[in-house]
Amino acid sequence: MDQLISLCWPHNNKMEKMPKFAANLMYLFTELPFEARFKAAADAGFRDVEYQFPYGKDLDLMRDALVVNRLNMVLINAPAGDADRGERGIAALAGREADFRDSFLDALAHARELRCPRVHVMSGVVAEKDTALAIAVYAENLRFAARTAESAEINVVVEPINGIDVPGYLIQRTEQARALIAMVGEENLNLQYDVYHALMNGEDPIEGLRANFDTIRHIQVAGYPGRHEPIGDGYDMRGFFEACDIMGYAGVIGCEYKPATTTKAGLGWASVYGIS
Repeated sequence: MDQLISLCWPHNNKMEKMPKFAANLMYLFTELPFEARFKAAADAGFRDVEYQFPYGKDLDLMRDALVVNRLNMVLINAPAGDADRGERGIAALAGREADFRDSFLDALAHARELRCPRVHVMSGVVAEKDTALAIAVYAENLRFAARTAESAEINVVVEPINGIDVPGYLIQRTEQARALIAMVGEENLNLQYDVYHALMNGEDPIEGLRANFDTIRHIQVAGYPGRHEPIGDGYDMRGFFEACDIMGYAGVIGCEYKPATTTKAGLGWASVYGIS
């Protein structure tokens, strides 16, 4: 993990409040042109950003925007297939193994260019009758991804996505992801823990953090219900953030939420964490 952190811009952690937050630029600052979002995030106090799907974007522009604004890209996703056909990942789709391997190599190339230490591999949507085969295919593809990424010192993560928002998604609950990670058994394959999805599943986020702390390498948050700002009506995320502090979570928390109005207007919740 020290090697992964060394890929990013150095921070003086002793001077920072924990936890550290990343602006997800596919959700935040979308009222601005793409190239302006990086500066907006930095001006607001973010030091880290996420961007799930950089494919088709100008990599030189993205890399330069990260450098100029002294931002770290902390997470991208591997290509997720054809959204128009309802694909939400192809790693668990039987018969698409070659497509997945090609797409993951593309993801690694993008991660290297963006100095990003982490790639999320989505499983995909499958019919219930195909679940057993899909698990086997996903496990084998994750094994390939983890072993291929290891030489680049890149971490691969699995994220459960609730079945209400994405019906038929293969890995919906934290315990499923945990079991899959154990089955694959690769050291650089870990859990991406999304508090919003956990809450949609009726899980206790603080208990989920405690129970899976050893394998969590990235966290994302959004308000529940509604997927807006993480502090407001509904579940109060402040207790979860405090738990991250108490347990010593040293990673980044991605803000993957839909602002209720504009991003800037909704950042009041983050002022205590040095973001405004």
